[in-house]
Amino acid sequence: MAKYKSQIWRVNVREQTLKYEPSPASWQRLGGRGLIARIMVDEVDAKCDPLGAGNKLIFSPGLLVGHILSSTDRISVGGKSPLTGGIKEANAGGRTGYHMAFMGIHALIIEDIPEKEGYWVLHLSMNGAKWEKADDLVGLGVYETAPKLIEKYGDKVAIALIGPGGEMRMKSAGIQNIDKDRIPSRIAARGGLGAVMGSKGLKAIVFDHAGGRKPAIADPEAFKVAQKDYTKSVMEHPQSITYRDYGTAAMTQLTQRFAAIPVHNFSKGTFEQVENIGGEALREFTLTRGKPSDPSHACMAGCTIKCSNVFGGEDGKVIVSPLEYETIGLMGSNLDIDSLDAIGRMNWEVNDLGLDSIEVGAALGVAAEAGLMKWGSEEDALKLIDEIRSGTELGHTLGDGAAATGKKYNIERVPVVKNQAMSAYEPRSIKGTGLTYATTPQGADHTCGLTIRAQIDHLDPNAQMEVSLNAQLNMAGYDTLGACIFAGFGYAATPDGVVKRLLKSRYGWNDIADNILQTLGKETIKLEREFNKRAGFTAKDDRLPEWMTKEAIPENGAVFDVPEDVIDHIFDGIE
Repeated sequence: MAKYKSQIWRVNVREQTLKYEPSPASWQRLGGRGLIARIMVDEVDAKCDPLGAGNKLIFSPGLLVGHILSSTDRISVGGKSPLTGGIKEANAGGRTGYHMAFMGIHALIIEDIPEKEGYWVLHLSMNGAKWEKADDLVGLGVYETAPKLIEKYGDKVAIALIGPGGEMRMKSAGIQNIDKDRIPSRIAARGGLGAVMGSKGLKAIVFDHAGGRKPAIADPEAFKVAQKDYTKSVMEHPQSITYRDYGTAAMTQLTQRFAAIPVHNFSKGTFEQVENIGGEALREFTLTRGKPSDPSHACMAGCTIKCSNVFGGEDGKVIVSPLEYETIGLMGSNLDIDSLDAIGRMNWEVNDLGLDSIEVGAALGVAAEAGLMKWGSEEDALKLIDEIRSGTELGHTLGDGAAATGKKYNIERVPVVKNQAMSAYEPRSIKGTGLTYATTPQGADHTCGLTIRAQIDHLDPNAQMEVSLNAQLNMAGYDTLGACIFAGFGYAATPDGVVKRLLKSRYGWNDIADNILQTLGKETIKLEREFNKRAGFTAKDDRLPEWMTKEAIPENGAVFDVPEDVIDHIFDGIE
């Protein structure tokens, strides 16, 4: 039986063993994304096959996970990405991080690959590890798999699982996590980590925290005061109120105003039917259609923002939960589809396969460019998604993402960096986010440093370095804490260094830097860049596609023209 203290749990899938280890000194003040980067640099050969024995799959709760801090119980999952070939961290809400914290798991490191084909359920509890064959689950989507696991293991557990996409080792496969309502919709989506989990022979990991306990707090009274201050700031922040009412779909109208919503495979920046797919339309549908639709839903217990939603149809049945802006952008306007119901149905199918809706949406946009589907056709899009489910040659290509689809069909307009699809923010119109896409070690990803709210001229190529760098450092810090991107509004608005106060009172650390968030961010990005350097990445990989530097957005005439000197030197101050 594991002694309760924060430990490294190390699982070998070939030997089917679990070992408990103390955290090395250099790991102890890191969690989430930062700890994943540290482990990857310390233990993984950067030139390894991402789907081979040398890669490791790492689950790590952030430093502040386990205390019902609003929007701060996320789980980070990481490894070497089969999509980018570099380091990857993807995070998600749901139960997994919270349960791991209660079990005293500082990081779960999954190593090696099985000797034989087949899939297993790994059950982790305070009594150790149990391995159970998953023959009856192979090939099932996540929406059918999760209830079977809950029926077997109880409704108090946390579950991380893959769908058919991960089983087929598709490079857009993510890892789904059940939420507080036991729905497997919280996906650590990006970079193909579901394929890595599939390569380890794992269909699901069950975290049973019975017998565990809440992580110890060094100074409970000081922590309580800091938590109260932070919660007040979150609840009162105008952005929290906006996201509570409209969810992430609130971004639809904002990107439209900037000519920055992806349209017709990133060939335009505004969508004529945007009102049909925006936050106001989504809220109206969820309110007028009634339960089970819900415009304000929490993906984690204790979240006060509630930016998630339950999107139901006119027939009173759930279409999908949640329906997020990124999916609306990549599977809606990017494909010229103007129906939230259609986008929701496509979203459900992609979720069920356990795939990243951003990557699949971008791949479908490239497929439409290649003439494989009609623009604006839900029917054609669903047929292509069926190809993915069937595992055909075309389906595998689409499931491997936008870059693979573009290469297969000789399409130039492919919106990727480091082979990973861009999120739903046009980088020629929001050039700071374009700079983030180019330079983050993670591949194109808005959650690594979105700059759309910066009070600058977003079209000025020479005004982007500071805002992109600041956003990237902050987000790497929040990912290391286990905080949602929207929690940042509350943390930033809380006076008197609340992150420092929370960490000091939680752990008893007295030597914390005043700018601890950016200190964590700098350490994390420095480690990630070191891993990618060892993997063979160079400055040439930190570039947007050449066509974006030449082909202008028609609404504003903008190309991506941030100088290469800025791109190449953005991180000079942290290395």
